[in-house]
Amino acid sequence: MFSKTTEYALRAVIYIAQKGSEEKKLGLAEIAKAIHSPKSFTAKILQQLTSGNKIVSSARGPNGGFYITNKAKKLPIRAILAVMGEDAKLEKCMLGLNECSELRPCPLHSQYKLIKPQLAKLFETKTIQDLADEIKYGTAFIKN
Repeated sequence: MFSKTTEYALRAVIYIAQKGSEEKKLGLAEIAKAIHSPKSFTAKILQQLTSGNKIVSSARGPNGGFYITNKAKKLPIRAILAVMGEDAKLEKCMLGLNECSELRPCPLHSQYKLIKPQLAKLFETKTIQDLADEIKYGTAFIKN
């Protein structure tokens, strides 16, 4: 449903929220290894996520690294999708057609319109902290 970049961004944010803090910043190599992403690709993703400290914050220096503030942990997952430029995908045709409507539906239109509101609600109500807690308590996993 989402690009590989966004999938890695979601994994990175969840990992950082679970393992890091303002006192314990995480390094690029650790994050890349944990989410099974090439280091250079992870760096580009983290650059997007740290732009304006919207989702992820970073600090330079010997004790530097990446972390997520408590305020950012309360953000909905849709905020990550927005930073990655993919939140509009929830509203668009699943097949990527420009013209998909009740009058000119794609083959998935009638089924997708039933679950689209549920997906939107999921990404708007689940927070970064919710997902990190699921990992912490062992009810969900992000490793293959």
